[in-house]
Amino acid sequence: MSRYFRRAVARVTVLPAALMLVAADQPPAVPDFGPMLERFAYPWPVQTMEVDIIGAPAQMAFMDIAPQRPNGRTVVLLHGKNFCGATWGSAARALSGAGYRVIVPDQIGFCKSSKPRAAQYSFEMLATFTRRLLESRGIPRATIVGHSMGGMLAMRYAILYPAAVERLVLVNPLGLRDRSEDGVPYTDVDTLWAGEKKTSYASIKAYQLENYYHGTWKPSYDRWVWMQAGMYQGAGRDSVALAQAKASEMIRTQPVAHELYRVTPPTTLIVGTLDKTAFGRAQAPANLRKFLEAIPVIAPRAVKQMPNATLLTLDGLGHSPQVEDPERFEKTLLTVIGARSR
Repeated sequence: MSRYFRRAVARVTVLPAALMLVAADQPPAVPDFGPMLERFAYPWPVQTMEVDIIGAPAQMAFMDIAPQRPNGRTVVLLHGKNFCGATWGSAARALSGAGYRVIVPDQIGFCKSSKPRAAQYSFEMLATFTRRLLESRGIPRATIVGHSMGGMLAMRYAILYPAAVERLVLVNPLGLRDRSEDGVPYTDVDTLWAGEKKTSYASIKAYQLENYYHGTWKPSYDRWVWMQAGMYQGAGRDSVALAQAKASEMIRTQPVAHELYRVTPPTTLIVGTLDKTAFGRAQAPANLRKFLEAIPVIAPRAVKQMPNATLLTLDGLGHSPQVEDPERFEKTLLTVIGARSR
C-alpha cells in the first residue's frame, strides 16, 4: 500500500464528513478496509476471543470499556446486520460515563470478527459465543441491549440464559413477525449471495436513506456507509458477501415471533416510529411488498406477548435512533436501564 493511500484511509476513518464534498451523483471511491475491517479504526482497543467453527479456529472481536467510576453493572451492546460494534460508539461512551462497564462484540461473520466459510449461522450459536465471551470476562449477569438483528439475538440470549439477563432492551428489533406467515418465499443462500456481491456504497446509502432515515440524510451517517462498503472492496469481498447472505437466511428462517412468551426478563422495546424496515420485503413478490408491516406496526402487538415488557416509542426517529439522534437515544436508554430488575 502506498504512503498516499495509507494517509487517505486514515483521513476517511477519522474524518468521514469530508465525504460530503463529493458530488451526490458521484459516489466516492471506497478504500479497501479489509474483510475484517483491518484498516478501519474503532473507538477503543479491540480484543479477540478464539472459538471453534466446525473444527477450525475463528476470532470473535470485542471492545471492553471500563468506566472511571464503576457502578458495578455491565451493559452489552449487540449490533444489527448492517452495523458493527463501532456504531455503538456514542452510546457506549454515554454508558461508560454513567458508570457502566460496556462490552461491545462483533458477532462471528460480521465486521472485525472472522467470517468462516463453513459456518452454519444460527442465533443459538451467536448467543452461545456471546455468553462464553461474558463468562471469560468475569461477567455473570448483565443488561443486554440489541438493535435490529441484534434485537433478535438479544431475545434468543434471554431465552437461553434468562438468569444472566438483568434487563433486556430491544431497539427496533427484527424477528417479531414470521415472514413465512406473510407469504414471503424462502430465498436460498446462493441467491442471496449473488445479491450481496452487488453491494456498493450507493446501494447501502440508498437502502438506509429509504428504510432507516425516512428520506433525510445527515453527514454523520456517511461514516457507517463507508465502513460497511469498505469490507466489500478487496480480495475478501466474497467472504463478506457470503457471511451477509447466511445472516439474511438466519434472520428470515429463525424468527422469535412464536417464542415471545419465553422472553421473561424485564424488557423494554425502544422503537423509532418512522422506521420502514420490513425484513424480507426485497424477496417478496411485488404485489405483496406494500402489505408487509414495518417494525412500528408490529411492536405493539409483540410486546403484549412478552410476560414483562413495555413499549417506548421515539416519535420522529427511524430504524437507528442511536445514530439519528444520539443524545435523545442515550438519555432514553440511561433512564430505561437505571431501573433495576425485580
